[in-house]
Amino acid sequence: MKNEITYTEHNGLYYPDLALPEQTNHPLGKYANLRLDFMKKHRRGTYTTLLTEGRLNEYLHAIDIQAHELLDDIILRLAQERGIVEVLKAHNALQWTAEKNNIKASAEEIVLREVVYQ
Repeated sequence: MKNEITYTEHNGLYYPDLALPEQTNHPLGKYANLRLDFMKKHRRGTYTTLLTEGRLNEYLHAIDIQAHELLDDIILRLAQERGIVEVLKAHNALQWTAEKNNIKASAEEIVLREVVYQ
């Protein structure tokens, strides 16, 4: 029977043999770790369910991929909208760097709001 619980005797007491199911072992990046911390504090039920079902690592890995893809898309779109091109980099590298950093910060705020902290 699949749901049968076995026990191990230790010093006259019987303890159930419980183990979490096998999980994937993807390395977790910045956004996955931020989501994990958020879930532990604000989405406790979802966190516990994913952990006990062995799907937490896969879920966090997917969040990390989604966040990076969205970040790249937003940065590209904002750079095109604001005219931040390689020509500017060649003529004024300092302004180009400042603009790119501004775009990245704006894009990261959107990613955090829409993917990580939802």
